[in-house]
Amino acid sequence: MFAIKIHSGQDEKILAVCDQEVLGQTFRDGKKRITVSESFYNGEIVSEEILIERMKSATIMNFVGSKCISIAADQGYVDLGNVIDIGGVLHTQVVVKECSV
Repeated sequence: MFAIKIHSGQDEKILAVCDQEVLGQTFRDGKKRITVSESFYNGEIVSEEILIERMKSATIMNFVGSKCISIAADQGYVDLGNVIDIGGVLHTQVVVKECSV
């Protein structure tokens, strides 16, 4: 399962996604740090199928966790060469050129 939250701006629809098990945790690696805050990532808990549907309408996506990143890569959104590891958790961001907003 995945925690997701949609943040809408003027011309952007940001989808924040994390593997449910990393929600609320902070990861550190030297000077790099990421906090998987509930206020940013936790709008609803969804299945893989719902996650794939939500990705179709986003203009920017923020992923934390190996499971959601793997799904996004399988769907063609994420280049695994652009994924970073911060203290044992994977993180990447995606800007989508075209979407169905």
